[in-house]
Amino acid sequence: MESNKEKLEADKSHKDEHGGIFGANTELYFAIISGLLLGTGYGLSFAEGLPSWVSNALYWGAYFFGGFFTLKEAIENIRKGVFEIDSLMLVAAAGAGILGEWAEGALLLFLFSLGHALEHYAMAKARKSIEALASLAPPVALVKRDGREEELPIEKLELGDTIVIKPNSKVPADGVVVKGEGSVNQAPITGESVPVDKRPVDDLQKDYSKEKSIEAENRVFAGTINGASALEVKVIRKAQDSTISRLIKMVNEVEQQKSPTQLFTDRFEKIFVPSVLVLVVVLCLAFLVIDEPFSKSFYRAMSVLVAASPCALAISTPSAVLSGVARAARGGVLIKGGKPLEDLGNLEAVAFDKTGTLTEGKPKLTNIIPWEDADEQHFLQIAVAVEKQSDHPLAAAIVKGVQEKYPGLSAGDASKVKGIVGKGVSAEFGGKEVFIGNKALFKDKGLEKALEDKVTALEKEGNTTMIVQYDGKFLGILSLMDVARPEAKGVLEQLKSIGIKQMIMLTGDNQQVGEAVAKEIGVTEVMGNLMPEDKVAAVEKLDSQYGKVAMIGDGVNDAPAMAKSTVGIAMGAAGSDVALETADIALMGDKLEGLPFAIGLSRKSRAIIKQNLWISLGVVAVLIPLTIAGVASIGPAVMAHEGSTLIVVFNALRLLVYKNK
Repeated sequence: MESNKEKLEADKSHKDEHGGIFGANTELYFAIISGLLLGTGYGLSFAEGLPSWVSNALYWGAYFFGGFFTLKEAIENIRKGVFEIDSLMLVAAAGAGILGEWAEGALLLFLFSLGHALEHYAMAKARKSIEALASLAPPVALVKRDGREEELPIEKLELGDTIVIKPNSKVPADGVVVKGEGSVNQAPITGESVPVDKRPVDDLQKDYSKEKSIEAENRVFAGTINGASALEVKVIRKAQDSTISRLIKMVNEVEQQKSPTQLFTDRFEKIFVPSVLVLVVVLCLAFLVIDEPFSKSFYRAMSVLVAASPCALAISTPSAVLSGVARAARGGVLIKGGKPLEDLGNLEAVAFDKTGTLTEGKPKLTNIIPWEDADEQHFLQIAVAVEKQSDHPLAAAIVKGVQEKYPGLSAGDASKVKGIVGKGVSAEFGGKEVFIGNKALFKDKGLEKALEDKVTALEKEGNTTMIVQYDGKFLGILSLMDVARPEAKGVLEQLKSIGIKQMIMLTGDNQQVGEAVAKEIGVTEVMGNLMPEDKVAAVEKLDSQYGKVAMIGDGVNDAPAMAKSTVGIAMGAAGSDVALETADIALMGDKLEGLPFAIGLSRKSRAIIKQNLWISLGVVAVLIPLTIAGVASIGPAVMAHEGSTLIVVFNALRLLVYKNK
């Protein structure tokens, strides 16, 4: 069974890692040796009385060290049926040698090999940012088996094993807490800035490995950091199936998924490279039409070949995509490829699912309103006594809300509790009849006009209301609401500040409820009463209306709508297999704060990709006329060529230190 690090090592491209006598940096050392031999040979060429072969021998040495890895890659490419830039550079260097311009050819190979070595080093820096994810999970775990503790490699952990996590140590596997309470820093996986409190699950014998939904307070992820308390955790995923392992695998697959800009540059190169080769052949024959020797025509053609080589263009987009995706992963955002990275930065409209995305997804007690001269304590005692015997989610929310507000409230017990479908519940308390329910329940029970108006007003604000009647007297109103997430309003304001013009709520709730939440947090448009298929149609409509639209939800029941959007974004993906697989972008934490970061990073990535395109194409556009006119020779051409390649790579690396404003 491979570890995360072994998988990463196996995935490394041979193009970006050259081994040799000096290890991974052999190509760089060979380039430096080539430069030293070139410099020495050039210096000795000015020494009087020294035969020319001495300088030439040093130039030949520079050819060997500068061209070693270039030739190696060219041979590998030709075997695959590919004719790439390495081959063009060798042709140009060989042409310079044929003309006796050994110094020019050595300079070309020295600068080309140095540029490639530095480019590989820079790209490796971006990949190491991804590889750092592999080191998040510790290689071993302390396991309790047969009444004793033993240390085992994480690859040997089995489902159901109990592992001991010591204070301030890394969590080695995905699991649920079975013993101990404390906080865990989940920032490495979910990007959450505040540690999350953990406590044991209620049922220690249950098989949680098949459980779809596990409370955040019970669940831990491999690679997170335990706080000051010792925890015991039951393993629910093997090492190769952990959240961190799947995250690493998906991030590594990004390089195979080309962005729209990269697809454009690929198409451009397919036309541009053959055109350059035709131009080079024509320039080689220039001596037939103009009065100059073949050597001059050939030298000019080689200079143009170097000037027109699209190295910087080829690397400009992949380097930015790799850096952007690596930075996102460190911030708890999984971006699955260059296409969603670019598309997200080109959006002006975002559609949100309401329940669980903009709201907390659980009803909360929002108002306790005693009616007329009713005693609040007595009113709540009766309500709690009845509702605590009901299994309805609203009943549980009422009991929890009252107990949070009045921890010492003694409710007693109700009897003869009976549900009334679609309306509420009836019961007896202290030998007297109790009714708790919506307006429909009290149509024939003398509902007062003032009470009905108050209920209607609360419902217009998005509340679900419950009226309490005891012994024929109305005691008051309890209202509940799926309240907005605390961070929702601030996040939407951030989105507006970075250029998102339309924020649309899609909800299955009625329009009034949606509009009440929208008014509170700043959503620009509400589309209510939507079934899942209606959400798909709504996304299609928004896409045609705004050109591009992102859809953000939980990645499960929203999956069809997300699939129809330009970019599908799932929240809380660290705990959801479906969300990780279906979304284009996954916010690993169950927090909206990751969205402005992801959009801001995407916009910065798009800006850098554009800058890189202008730099790479601009240098080629300037160099080709200069080399054709004979103003620039091979030396300046290769300097500008390699310089632009390094500029675009290091420009892309700026994304690794991107900070959300």
